[in-house]
Amino acid sequence: MARAMKIVVAPQAFKGSISAVDAGHAMREGVLRVFADAEVEVTPVADGGDGTLQTLVGITGGAVRSVGVTGPLGEHIEAQWGALGDGNTAVIEMARTSGLALVPRERRNPMLTTTYGLGEAIEQALEDGFRKFIIGIGGSATNDGGAGMAQALGVRLLDVEGRDLAHGGQALERVAGIDVSGLDARARESTFLVACDVSNPLTGPEGASAIYGPQKGATPEMIERLDSALHRFAKVVRADLGRDIEDLPGAGAAGGLGGGFVAFLDAELRAGVNIVLDLVDMESHLERADLVITGEGCLDYQTIYKKAPIGVAQMAKERGIPVVCVSGSLGERYGLVHDHGIDAAAAITSSPMSLDESSANAAGLIAAATEQAMRFIEVGRRLSTGVP
Repeated sequence: MARAMKIVVAPQAFKGSISAVDAGHAMREGVLRVFADAEVEVTPVADGGDGTLQTLVGITGGAVRSVGVTGPLGEHIEAQWGALGDGNTAVIEMARTSGLALVPRERRNPMLTTTYGLGEAIEQALEDGFRKFIIGIGGSATNDGGAGMAQALGVRLLDVEGRDLAHGGQALERVAGIDVSGLDARARESTFLVACDVSNPLTGPEGASAIYGPQKGATPEMIERLDSALHRFAKVVRADLGRDIEDLPGAGAAGGLGGGFVAFLDAELRAGVNIVLDLVDMESHLERADLVITGEGCLDYQTIYKKAPIGVAQMAKERGIPVVCVSGSLGERYGLVHDHGIDAAAAITSSPMSLDESSANAAGLIAAATEQAMRFIEVGRRLSTGVP
Protein backbone atom coordinates (compact mmCIF):
# COMPACT_ATOMS: atom_id res chain seq x y z
CA MET A 1 0.00 0.00 0.00
CA ALA A 2 1.45 3.38 -1.06
CA ARG A 3 2.17 5.80 1.74
CA ALA A 4 0.18 9.00 2.01
CA MET A 5 1.69 12.11 0.46
CA LYS A 6 3.56 14.28 2.97
CA ILE A 7 3.15 18.03 2.47
CA VAL A 8 4.97 20.64 4.55
CA VAL A 9 3.11 23.96 4.83
CA ALA A 10 5.52 26.75 5.78
CA PRO A 11 4.23 30.30 5.15
CA GLN A 12 5.27 33.53 6.78
CA ALA A 13 2.72 36.10 7.92
CA PHE A 14 0.76 37.95 5.25
CA LYS A 15 1.62 41.39 6.59
CA GLY A 16 -1.41 43.30 7.83
CA SER A 17 -3.76 40.43 6.99
CA ILE A 18 -3.14 37.10 8.70
CA SER A 19 -0.53 35.51 10.95
CA ALA A 20 1.81 32.81 9.73
CA VAL A 21 0.10 30.28 12.00
CA ASP A 22 -3.38 31.06 10.68
CA ALA A 23 -2.17 31.18 7.08
CA GLY A 24 -0.64 27.74 7.56
CA HIS A 25 -3.88 26.26 8.87
CA ALA A 26 -5.81 27.79 5.95
CA MET A 27 -3.36 26.19 3.52
CA ARG A 28 -3.75 22.85 5.29
CA GLU A 29 -7.51 23.08 4.83
CA GLY A 30 -7.05 23.73 1.11
CA VAL A 31 -4.72 20.73 0.76
CA LEU A 32 -7.12 18.35 2.49
CA ARG A 33 -10.00 19.34 0.22
CA VAL A 34 -8.11 17.62 -2.59
CA PHE A 35 -5.80 15.14 -0.87
CA ALA A 36 -7.89 14.04 2.10
CA ASP A 37 -5.42 11.39 3.21
CA ALA A 38 -2.31 13.60 2.97
CA GLU A 39 0.02 14.04 5.94
CA VAL A 40 0.17 17.82 6.33
CA GLU A 41 2.69 19.43 8.67
CA VAL A 42 2.11 23.13 9.43
CA THR A 43 5.40 24.86 10.23
CA PRO A 44 5.03 28.67 10.18
CA VAL A 45 8.20 30.67 9.47
CA ALA A 46 9.49 34.25 9.51
CA ASP A 47 12.51 36.17 8.24
CA GLY A 48 13.53 38.15 11.30
CA GLY A 49 11.45 41.19 10.37
CA ASP A 50 7.93 42.23 11.23
CA GLY A 51 5.90 39.25 12.40
CA THR A 52 8.85 37.21 13.69
CA LEU A 53 7.92 37.77 17.32
CA GLN A 54 4.32 36.62 16.91
CA THR A 55 5.30 33.65 14.77
CA LEU A 56 7.94 32.31 17.13
CA VAL A 57 5.80 32.89 20.20
CA GLY A 58 2.92 31.08 18.53
CA ILE A 59 4.80 28.00 17.38
CA THR A 60 6.66 27.52 20.68
CA GLY A 61 3.69 28.08 22.98
CA GLY A 62 5.28 31.19 24.44
CA ALA A 63 3.82 34.54 25.43
CA VAL A 64 4.05 38.19 24.43
CA ARG A 65 5.15 40.41 27.29
CA SER A 66 5.13 44.20 27.69
CA VAL A 67 7.76 46.50 29.11
CA GLY A 68 8.01 50.25 29.51
CA VAL A 69 11.10 51.59 27.72
CA THR A 70 12.68 54.79 26.46
CA GLY A 71 11.54 55.44 22.91
CA PRO A 72 13.83 56.60 20.11
CA LEU A 73 13.29 60.27 20.97
CA GLY A 74 13.60 59.76 24.72
CA GLU A 75 9.89 59.48 25.48
CA HIS A 76 8.34 56.66 27.51
CA ILE A 77 6.63 53.98 25.41
CA GLU A 78 5.20 50.51 25.97
CA ALA A 79 6.94 47.84 23.91
CA GLN A 80 6.34 44.13 23.44
CA TRP A 81 8.81 41.28 23.38
CA GLY A 82 8.40 37.53 23.12
CA ALA A 83 9.10 34.87 25.75
CA LEU A 84 9.44 31.59 23.89
CA GLY A 85 8.03 28.36 25.20
CA ASP A 86 11.42 26.96 26.20
CA GLY A 87 11.51 29.45 29.08
CA ASN A 88 15.05 30.49 28.14
CA THR A 89 14.80 32.35 24.82
CA ALA A 90 13.58 35.90 24.32
CA VAL A 91 12.67 37.43 20.95
CA ILE A 92 12.89 41.19 20.59
CA GLU A 93 12.13 43.26 17.49
CA MET A 94 14.08 46.49 17.86
CA ALA A 95 11.48 48.23 15.71
CA ARG A 96 9.15 47.99 18.70
CA THR A 97 11.56 49.90 20.95
CA SER A 98 13.59 52.10 18.61
CA GLY A 99 11.85 51.87 15.25
CA LEU A 100 11.28 54.41 12.52
CA ALA A 101 7.52 53.90 12.72
CA LEU A 102 7.64 55.28 16.27
CA VAL A 103 8.90 58.68 15.09
CA PRO A 104 6.65 61.17 13.26
CA ARG A 105 8.13 62.03 9.89
CA GLU A 106 8.68 65.67 10.84
CA ARG A 107 10.70 64.66 13.92
CA ARG A 108 13.01 62.10 12.33
CA ASN A 109 16.60 62.93 13.19
CA PRO A 110 19.24 60.18 13.53
CA MET A 111 21.57 62.65 15.22
CA LEU A 112 19.29 62.37 18.27
CA THR A 113 17.49 59.01 18.16
CA THR A 114 18.68 56.27 20.49
CA THR A 115 18.64 52.49 20.93
CA TYR A 116 18.47 52.88 24.73
CA GLY A 117 14.99 51.33 24.84
CA LEU A 118 16.25 48.16 23.17
CA GLY A 119 18.78 47.77 25.97
CA GLU A 120 16.03 48.26 28.52
CA ALA A 121 13.96 45.51 26.90
CA ILE A 122 16.98 43.18 27.01
CA GLU A 123 17.51 44.12 30.65
CA GLN A 124 13.91 43.17 31.48
CA ALA A 125 14.29 39.81 29.75
CA LEU A 126 17.50 39.18 31.71
CA GLU A 127 15.66 40.05 34.91
CA ASP A 128 12.97 37.51 33.95
CA GLY A 129 15.59 34.79 33.61
CA PHE A 130 16.18 34.66 29.85
CA ARG A 131 19.71 33.97 28.60
CA LYS A 132 19.23 33.32 24.89
CA PHE A 133 18.18 36.16 22.62
CA ILE A 134 16.97 36.44 19.06
CA ILE A 135 17.01 40.09 18.02
CA GLY A 136 15.42 41.42 14.83
CA ILE A 137 17.04 44.72 13.91
CA GLY A 138 15.07 45.88 10.87
CA GLY A 139 13.22 49.19 10.71
CA SER A 140 15.42 51.27 12.98
CA ALA A 141 15.15 55.03 13.51
CA THR A 142 18.68 55.22 14.89
CA ASN A 143 22.31 55.74 13.88
CA ASP A 144 24.08 55.36 17.23
CA GLY A 145 26.02 52.14 16.67
CA GLY A 146 24.10 50.45 19.47
CA ALA A 147 25.61 52.88 21.99
CA GLY A 148 22.26 53.55 23.66
CA MET A 149 21.56 49.83 24.00
CA ALA A 150 24.96 49.32 25.60
CA GLN A 151 24.44 52.23 28.01
CA ALA A 152 21.16 50.72 29.18
CA LEU A 153 23.04 47.51 30.00
CA GLY A 154 25.68 49.27 32.07
CA VAL A 155 28.38 50.19 29.54
CA ARG A 156 29.86 53.69 29.84
CA LEU A 157 30.80 55.66 26.74
CA LEU A 158 33.05 58.52 27.76
CA ASP A 159 34.33 61.76 26.28
CA VAL A 160 37.92 62.95 26.58
CA GLU A 161 37.21 64.36 30.05
CA GLY A 162 35.71 61.10 31.30
CA ARG A 163 32.10 62.26 31.17
CA ASP A 164 29.27 59.99 30.02
CA LEU A 165 28.01 60.67 26.54
CA ALA A 166 24.45 61.73 25.88
CA HIS A 167 22.20 59.61 23.68
CA GLY A 168 22.06 59.75 19.90
CA GLY A 169 24.34 59.39 16.91
CA GLN A 170 25.88 62.83 17.18
CA ALA A 171 27.20 62.11 20.68
CA LEU A 172 29.63 59.60 19.17
CA GLU A 173 31.54 62.56 17.68
CA ARG A 174 33.01 62.98 21.17
CA VAL A 175 33.58 59.35 22.19
CA ALA A 176 37.08 58.82 23.57
CA GLY A 177 36.74 55.73 25.73
CA ILE A 178 34.51 52.75 26.50
CA ASP A 179 34.23 51.18 29.95
CA VAL A 180 32.50 47.77 29.96
CA SER A 181 33.23 46.92 33.58
CA GLY A 182 29.62 47.76 34.50
CA LEU A 183 28.04 45.61 31.77
CA ASP A 184 25.32 43.45 33.28
CA ALA A 185 26.99 40.14 34.15
CA ARG A 186 23.88 38.29 33.00
CA ALA A 187 24.33 39.77 29.52
CA ARG A 188 27.93 38.51 29.46
CA GLU A 189 26.74 34.95 30.03
CA SER A 190 23.95 35.18 27.44
CA THR A 191 23.99 34.41 23.73
CA PHE A 192 22.69 36.81 21.10
CA LEU A 193 21.60 35.87 17.59
CA VAL A 194 20.95 38.98 15.54
CA ALA A 195 18.73 38.79 12.46
CA CYS A 196 20.74 40.85 10.01
CA ASP A 197 19.81 40.67 6.33
CA VAL A 198 22.17 43.31 4.93
CA SER A 199 25.94 43.20 4.47
CA ASN A 200 26.77 46.90 4.74
CA PRO A 201 29.94 47.86 6.62
CA LEU A 202 29.75 50.36 9.46
CA THR A 203 31.14 53.37 7.57
CA GLY A 204 31.92 54.68 4.12
CA PRO A 205 29.81 55.10 0.97
CA GLU A 206 28.05 51.77 1.59
CA GLY A 207 27.87 52.24 5.35
CA ALA A 208 25.06 52.80 7.81
CA SER A 209 24.87 56.57 7.53
CA ALA A 210 25.19 56.95 3.76
CA ILE A 211 22.79 54.18 2.77
CA TYR A 212 20.14 54.27 5.47
CA GLY A 213 20.52 57.74 6.96
CA PRO A 214 18.28 59.56 4.44
CA GLN A 215 15.20 57.45 5.23
CA LYS A 216 15.71 58.30 8.90
CA GLY A 217 15.72 62.03 8.24
CA ALA A 218 19.44 62.71 7.72
CA THR A 219 20.50 65.59 5.51
CA PRO A 220 23.75 65.37 3.50
CA GLU A 221 25.52 67.34 6.23
CA MET A 222 24.16 65.00 8.92
CA ILE A 223 25.29 61.95 6.92
CA GLU A 224 28.84 63.26 6.79
CA ARG A 225 28.88 63.94 10.53
CA LEU A 226 27.25 60.63 11.44
CA ASP A 227 29.67 58.66 9.27
CA SER A 228 32.61 60.44 10.87
CA ALA A 229 31.16 59.76 14.32
CA LEU A 230 30.80 56.04 13.61
CA HIS A 231 34.36 55.97 12.29
CA ARG A 232 35.54 57.48 15.57
CA PHE A 233 33.38 55.01 17.49
CA ALA A 234 34.93 52.08 15.57
CA LYS A 235 38.44 53.29 16.41
CA VAL A 236 37.61 53.44 20.12
CA VAL A 237 35.98 50.00 20.01
CA ARG A 238 39.14 48.64 18.38
CA ALA A 239 41.39 50.27 20.97
CA ASP A 240 39.35 49.54 24.11
CA LEU A 241 37.49 46.33 23.27
CA GLY A 242 39.86 44.72 20.78
CA ARG A 243 37.15 44.25 18.14
CA ASP A 244 37.41 45.50 14.58
CA ILE A 245 33.86 46.21 13.45
CA GLU A 246 34.29 48.96 10.88
CA ASP A 247 34.42 46.76 7.79
CA LEU A 248 32.50 43.82 9.25
CA PRO A 249 29.67 42.76 6.88
CA GLY A 250 26.38 43.61 8.57
CA ALA A 251 27.93 46.05 11.04
CA GLY A 252 26.11 48.89 9.29
CA ALA A 253 22.68 47.33 9.78
CA ALA A 254 20.20 49.42 11.78
CA GLY A 255 22.44 52.46 12.04
CA GLY A 256 25.44 50.47 13.21
CA LEU A 257 23.49 48.37 15.70
CA GLY A 258 24.81 45.22 14.03
CA GLY A 259 28.35 46.33 14.83
CA GLY A 260 27.35 47.36 18.34
CA PHE A 261 25.95 43.92 19.10
CA VAL A 262 29.22 42.30 18.05
CA ALA A 263 31.33 44.84 19.95
CA PHE A 264 29.45 44.83 23.24
CA LEU A 265 27.70 41.44 23.40
CA ASP A 266 29.78 39.16 21.17
CA ALA A 267 26.68 38.55 19.05
CA GLU A 268 26.42 36.44 15.93
CA LEU A 269 24.96 38.18 12.87
CA ARG A 270 22.91 35.83 10.71
CA ALA A 271 20.21 36.01 8.05
CA GLY A 272 16.91 36.16 9.90
CA VAL A 273 15.28 33.39 7.92
CA ASN A 274 18.17 31.03 8.73
CA ILE A 275 17.77 31.72 12.45
CA VAL A 276 14.08 30.91 12.27
CA LEU A 277 14.50 27.81 10.11
CA ASP A 278 17.00 26.43 12.60
CA LEU A 279 14.72 27.24 15.52
CA VAL A 280 11.73 25.43 14.00
CA ASP A 281 14.01 22.55 12.90
CA MET A 282 12.85 22.79 9.31
CA GLU A 283 15.35 20.15 8.28
CA SER A 284 13.51 17.47 10.24
CA HIS A 285 10.13 18.56 8.89
CA LEU A 286 11.38 18.17 5.33
CA GLU A 287 12.27 14.51 5.84
CA ARG A 288 10.11 12.33 3.55
CA ALA A 289 8.29 15.43 2.26
CA ASP A 290 6.81 15.20 -1.24
CA LEU A 291 5.80 18.86 -1.54
CA VAL A 292 6.36 22.17 0.24
CA ILE A 293 3.86 25.02 0.23
CA THR A 294 5.07 28.42 1.37
CA GLY A 295 3.63 31.93 1.13
CA GLU A 296 3.73 35.62 2.01
CA GLY A 297 1.70 38.76 1.52
CA CYS A 298 3.28 39.90 -1.75
CA LEU A 299 5.58 37.82 -3.91
CA ASP A 300 7.87 40.03 -6.00
CA TYR A 301 11.51 40.61 -6.91
CA GLN A 302 12.35 41.58 -3.32
CA THR A 303 11.37 38.10 -2.15
CA ILE A 304 14.60 36.66 -3.52
CA TYR A 305 16.65 38.64 -1.01
CA LYS A 306 16.43 36.02 1.73
CA LYS A 307 12.76 36.45 2.55
CA ALA A 308 11.28 33.46 4.35
CA PRO A 309 9.69 31.77 1.28
CA ILE A 310 13.07 31.70 -0.47
CA GLY A 311 14.82 30.33 2.60
CA VAL A 312 12.24 27.55 2.78
CA ALA A 313 12.43 26.89 -0.97
CA GLN A 314 16.20 26.64 -1.00
CA MET A 315 16.18 24.09 1.81
CA ALA A 316 13.56 22.10 -0.06
CA LYS A 317 15.51 22.25 -3.33
CA GLU A 318 18.60 20.83 -1.63
CA ARG A 319 16.45 17.74 -1.05
CA GLY A 320 14.79 17.71 -4.47
CA ILE A 321 11.36 18.68 -3.11
CA PRO A 322 9.07 20.81 -5.35
CA VAL A 323 7.81 24.10 -3.91
CA VAL A 324 4.57 26.02 -4.46
CA CYS A 325 4.03 29.56 -3.14
CA VAL A 326 0.57 30.93 -2.36
CA SER A 327 0.71 34.69 -1.84
CA GLY A 328 -1.60 37.61 -1.31
CA SER A 329 -0.54 39.11 -4.62
CA LEU A 330 2.01 38.65 -7.38
CA GLY A 331 4.04 41.83 -7.67
CA GLU A 332 6.76 43.31 -9.84
CA ARG A 333 9.04 40.71 -11.48
CA TYR A 334 7.76 37.95 -9.24
CA GLY A 335 8.92 35.41 -11.83
CA LEU A 336 12.47 35.82 -10.54
CA VAL A 337 11.57 33.52 -7.65
CA HIS A 338 11.50 30.59 -10.09
CA ASP A 339 15.29 30.84 -10.30
CA HIS A 340 15.54 30.61 -6.51
CA GLY A 341 13.64 27.45 -5.69
CA ILE A 342 9.94 28.30 -6.04
CA ASP A 343 8.49 26.18 -8.86
CA ALA A 344 5.02 27.72 -9.09
CA ALA A 345 3.19 30.69 -7.59
CA ALA A 346 -0.46 31.64 -7.17
CA ALA A 347 -2.26 34.70 -5.83
CA ILE A 348 -5.23 34.37 -3.49
CA THR A 349 -7.48 36.94 -5.18
CA SER A 350 -9.82 35.29 -7.68
CA SER A 351 -11.74 38.44 -8.63
CA PRO A 352 -11.27 42.22 -8.38
CA MET A 353 -11.29 43.30 -4.74
CA SER A 354 -9.72 45.90 -2.48
CA LEU A 355 -6.83 45.21 -0.12
CA ASP A 356 -9.21 45.62 2.81
CA GLU A 357 -11.54 42.99 1.35
CA SER A 358 -8.76 40.48 0.71
CA SER A 359 -7.31 41.07 4.20
CA ALA A 360 -10.68 40.56 5.87
CA ASN A 361 -11.20 37.28 4.01
CA ALA A 362 -7.58 36.12 3.94
CA ALA A 363 -8.10 32.68 5.51
CA GLY A 364 -10.84 31.67 3.11
CA LEU A 365 -8.99 33.03 0.09
CA ILE A 366 -5.76 31.24 1.07
CA ALA A 367 -7.62 27.95 1.51
CA ALA A 368 -9.33 28.33 -1.87
CA ALA A 369 -6.11 29.24 -3.70
CA THR A 370 -4.29 26.32 -2.11
CA GLU A 371 -7.10 24.00 -3.13
CA GLN A 372 -6.79 25.10 -6.75
CA ALA A 373 -3.02 24.64 -6.67
CA MET A 374 -3.55 21.10 -5.39
CA ARG A 375 -6.06 20.41 -8.15
CA PHE A 376 -3.41 21.33 -10.74
CA ILE A 377 -1.01 18.94 -9.00
CA GLU A 378 -3.66 16.21 -9.14
CA VAL A 379 -4.09 16.81 -12.87
CA GLY A 380 -0.34 16.45 -13.33
CA ARG A 381 -0.31 13.26 -11.28
CA ARG A 382 -3.03 11.73 -13.47
CA LEU A 383 -1.23 12.69 -16.65
CA SER A 384 2.04 11.18 -15.43
CA THR A 385 0.47 7.92 -14.26
CA GLY A 386 -2.10 7.54 -16.99
CA VAL A 387 -4.89 7.41 -14.40
CA PRO A 388 -8.08 8.99 -15.84
